[in-house]
Amino acid sequence: MAIEQQERVTPKPGQLVEMSWDPITRIIGNLGIYTKIDFENQRVVECHSTSSLFRGYSVFMKGKDPRDAGFITSRICGICGDNHTTCSVYAQNMAYGIKTPKLAEWIMNLGEAAEYMFDHTLFQDNLVFVDFCEAMVKGTNPSVLSRAETTDAPNAAIHGKRTIADIMRAFNPFEGDIYKEALVVSRVTREMFCLMEGRHVHPSTVYPGGVGTMPSPTVFTDYLSRLMSIIDFVKKAVALNDDVFDFFYEALPGYEEVGRRRVLLGCWGAFQDPEVVDYRYETMNEWGKAMYVTPGIVVDGELITTNLVDINLGIRILLGSSYYDDWVNEKPFVTHDPLGNPVDMRHPWNQTTLPAPQKRDFEGNYSWVMSPRWLDPRTGDHLPLDTGGGAFARLYTTALAGLVDTPYVKSTGSSVQIHLPKGNSLPETTLEWRIPQWSNAIERNRARVYFVAYAAAMAVYFVERALERVRGGDTKVFQDFDVPEQAIGVGFHEAVRGVLSHHLVIEKGKIANYHPYPPTPWNGSPRDRFGTPGPYEDAVQDMPIFEENGPENFKGVDIMRAVRSFDPCLPCGVHMYLGKGRTLRKVHSPMFGGGHD
Repeated sequence: MAIEQQERVTPKPGQLVEMSWDPITRIIGNLGIYTKIDFENQRVVECHSTSSLFRGYSVFMKGKDPRDAGFITSRICGICGDNHTTCSVYAQNMAYGIKTPKLAEWIMNLGEAAEYMFDHTLFQDNLVFVDFCEAMVKGTNPSVLSRAETTDAPNAAIHGKRTIADIMRAFNPFEGDIYKEALVVSRVTREMFCLMEGRHVHPSTVYPGGVGTMPSPTVFTDYLSRLMSIIDFVKKAVALNDDVFDFFYEALPGYEEVGRRRVLLGCWGAFQDPEVVDYRYETMNEWGKAMYVTPGIVVDGELITTNLVDINLGIRILLGSSYYDDWVNEKPFVTHDPLGNPVDMRHPWNQTTLPAPQKRDFEGNYSWVMSPRWLDPRTGDHLPLDTGGGAFARLYTTALAGLVDTPYVKSTGSSVQIHLPKGNSLPETTLEWRIPQWSNAIERNRARVYFVAYAAAMAVYFVERALERVRGGDTKVFQDFDVPEQAIGVGFHEAVRGVLSHHLVIEKGKIANYHPYPPTPWNGSPRDRFGTPGPYEDAVQDMPIFEENGPENFKGVDIMRAVRSFDPCLPCGVHMYLGKGRTLRKVHSPMFGGGHD
């Protein structure tokens, strides 16, 4: 895919103003975004992403009974803890040599599908859209709101909102009807989740070997009835999102540059195919490709690999600008994988966490987040992959791979077709997510609502398959196992907001090493030892500013839209400090403000 180059213009002499948002509490820990902004040329010229909280799971997991790993690691996150449990179970299944009963796999898929619907709906409609609602746009871009009042909504026949401004009002916090309806949908989808995994957000019925869910026909029909009650909302949500995002491109020419970065995407796959998966490392490429969300790495629009073995071996954890000492002089835990491939010392299997608290220094170390990278075997580059907020990478890799082919979701090689059944008021609907021209804030956000539709469609398929087994007399949901004295395992899954892997080493029947890598370290990583910025930093740095406010009452809405498009966990609030900003220096360089490659 051709990548359009940003048009370069001769900038005016600029004045840098330092502005910071800390914390942006969408991350478990504290996410801070520190910027230098040139208001004369309406551009962010520098950005640093920092986390000020140390998370020590890799330290205190050592010595634990490995069977406890799923219950402990679900506490990594109060939002997507079930994704951690599921991923941990996948890693344990590999280590223990378990092939889970097929019905248990369908049940876990149903639980995870409900989680994607729940979390993406809550984040998109109740949190992301606060940045696009009438109340926000009135305070940051009044001219855009004025235009929205007179712009007809193209999909009004589907969602019932006459103008773009009517849609924006519908997303006003606590007042808008779509905002409130989304909260109801979040409750219903959470109920669906609990039917399958017992408790939200820390599952009580998901273990290595299977599940503890009682597989009666009623539990599946209860799930399905709830799903059908929200299916029309999903159709409306896609139409609402398309109308608003297309309007922003039209109303603000150049808005595609907000949050834009090179297409460097990672997806680790989701939804196992029970007919194929056996959790053996030796067959991981085969069962990985059979997932109903295809794993893969995309570089500049090209699908580099869908092989989970290659993906695993290419992971490198760089210290970069983080508060840790190096572990390269420690003893490796794993020198070769089960296929005989050498395992690098910077792979999570060999990582030792050595925290080194210190003062924040943007010229040196400034974050508790390390810098995960993927080593591109073609070039030797350590790629700062992002997840596109989860949904963007999932749809992108699945579309290119062309491997998913069900009655409800089909990958075409350039798009994903999603078929939703008839609801209470809207007919059967086929949606199509097409690979967009840019990897930017709007397309990350747009993909999220399409993936809600994807998860809903796949959930219908999973219910059908589960009921087939139950009606055929198969109710087995658990496989006994023994914990080996020595073993290694890796689980690959998609947390709501992107790639999730758990890397497990067992020695003497206990956990010797355990490293979970959720999407936030990938997206929120600081500059690595090569000076390469992490995805948040890269997406914000050098992007244009469209907000109509000056430094005195600047809200930073474009910056917030860029960061939030990655879905960095759940936001509770954003606090800006430094008041009106601090003027740093005047700049008269003729190259100032030029784009970076």
